[in-house]
Amino acid sequence: MRVIALSTLKAFWSASPTHADAIGPGLAWYRETLRADWRTPNDVKAQFASASILRDGRVVFNIAGNKYRLVVWINYAHRVVYIRFIGTHAQYDGIDAQTI
Repeated sequence: MRVIALSTLKAFWSASPTHADAIGPGLAWYRETLRADWRTPNDVKAQFASASILRDGRVVFNIAGNKYRLVVWINYAHRVVYIRFIGTHAQYDGIDAQTI
């Protein structure tokens, strides 16, 4: 898969020293996603069982032992993953994962 907006992850890590614990798990997710070939949401669930599949290609991943949430939009036909949001559970509760 091609992952768009690694800068979104980097900006989150840089925003606060308390988010530094997301660097390792976030980069692990990124590397694993680069190697993936997801053709359907079922492929995502097979690789990341704890991922939440939403409508219209949206997926929510738990990062760093479920401390952070990562929302992506996946274009399965073109094998592209767009990072839309990363944040704490409290930050996640303040967004609409379907529209962000």
